[in-house]
Amino acid sequence: MRFETILLNKADDVAVITLNRPERLNAWTDRMSAELQAAISACNDDPDVGAMVVTGAGRGFCAGADIRDSFKARMTGPAQAGTQARQKAPRDWIDLVRSSKPLIAAVNGACVGVGATMILPMDVIVASEDAKFGMMFVKMGVTPELCSSHFLVQRTGLGRASEMCLTGRLYSGREAYEMGLADRLVAPDELMAKACALAAEIAANPARHLRWVKELLTANGSESDIAKVREREGKVLAKAYASAEHQEAVDAFLAKRKPVFPRDRE
Repeated sequence: MRFETILLNKADDVAVITLNRPERLNAWTDRMSAELQAAISACNDDPDVGAMVVTGAGRGFCAGADIRDSFKARMTGPAQAGTQARQKAPRDWIDLVRSSKPLIAAVNGACVGVGATMILPMDVIVASEDAKFGMMFVKMGVTPELCSSHFLVQRTGLGRASEMCLTGRLYSGREAYEMGLADRLVAPDELMAKACALAAEIAANPARHLRWVKELLTANGSESDIAKVREREGKVLAKAYASAEHQEAVDAFLAKRKPVFPRDRE
């Protein structure tokens, strides 16, 4: 796919995906959604990529859906068709993100609406002190999407998630960090260096096992049946113990050397 609304750059083990509509504060469109999915899928298929960082060009990360290109266009068609179009994307996006190689959001500015909901299922959110987060759906006469009513509660707790969604107000990067929405808070000029360094640290680990860890966290993070948690972990751990990567890690530890994990074992 030819990218018109994003940029994709790769360096060493890390791919950086940049939302690239700075003149519109990287407002989300259907085209951007398709390009993001294509870029992430391409990186998942690339053995030279171990982890990805998603950020925004210019002053914003993503200022929500482009009202002119998205909401207004949907309002011109049948209401039912528009509803179906909005309901189709979340399933695809969540499945992609949670089954993907590790994804880090590097939030550099305004991150509201779908800009916020698209990153909630990502593995780590790194926020600049200049970031602004908002779940502003209620102010637009709509409701949360992309399973954000689940992931936001997981990250922040019910009370803070309720406040964010019911007020629709903006929160600073520091407020987001203090409430648990962002996992790290960094100075604006350190954002990409810190996010890429974290991505490289993650990418140094065996690729298959990173996916297995994400699989377990996704399935077990909200599981109330401890027997099911134990069963899932046991099945995945059995595969891990039998893997060549585990043997290499043990051999490297005993030899006091750095392990060398293959990139092409998916």
